[in-house]
Amino acid sequence: MTVGTGEIRVMSYNVRSLRDDREALVRIVRHCAPDLLCVQEAPRFLRRRHAVARFARECGLVVITGGGTAAGPLLLGGLRVSVRRANDVLLPRTPGLHQRGMATAVVEAGGAEFAVASTHLSLDAAERLEQAELVLRRLAGLGVEHRVLAGDFNESAGRPAWDRLAEELQDGYATAPNGSEFTSPRRDPGRRLDGVFVSQGIEVLGCGVPDDVTDADYTAASDHRPVLADLRVPTA
Repeated sequence: MTVGTGEIRVMSYNVRSLRDDREALVRIVRHCAPDLLCVQEAPRFLRRRHAVARFARECGLVVITGGGTAAGPLLLGGLRVSVRRANDVLLPRTPGLHQRGMATAVVEAGGAEFAVASTHLSLDAAERLEQAELVLRRLAGLGVEHRVLAGDFNESAGRPAWDRLAEELQDGYATAPNGSEFTSPRRDPGRRLDGVFVSQGIEVLGCGVPDDVTDADYTAASDHRPVLADLRVPTA
């Protein structure tokens, strides 16, 4: 058996239910040209399927899974992506707090098969740590060697949930920084709440907030800035 490499581009973006400047948001996504777009805060209520389908179409992507059925996380894919299977997961909910979930899929892109998940963790620190553990278990439970986890984690490196993820997976920006670090708030960001994590067999070629997008588009598009990761996934 020979082993090659498959290069893919994964983007993580909290789009704030598409409530901001849609044209700026689409411009950013099209400029970054991801193979996979891992969305958080996709529309979940009135005409959500129509809104998600329209957004995917405008970005030149198709819906893989997620959205309202995953409590917000959504996976979109480009033409290079073939979907093997997909599943939405609702995480256990603490009464009084928002429902959280994850959109998961096993895909093939660039000749490589891997699992991918988009998630959005709790604002509550204790629940967030429990969710980080569950997300890792769910991702591993897909039974695929190579794994990609993207999301809005509502905390930064050095905090318990983020560091738990980084124990098991590579933190993309910390491994191969490329672009800016901070994703929140939209103006003069000073926190890295969003990230892309990958399993040890995947090579991170570069990861960060793209520097070649205008501040005007970033501040208009959403209350978070995106994370873009170029990855090399082994292929068998």
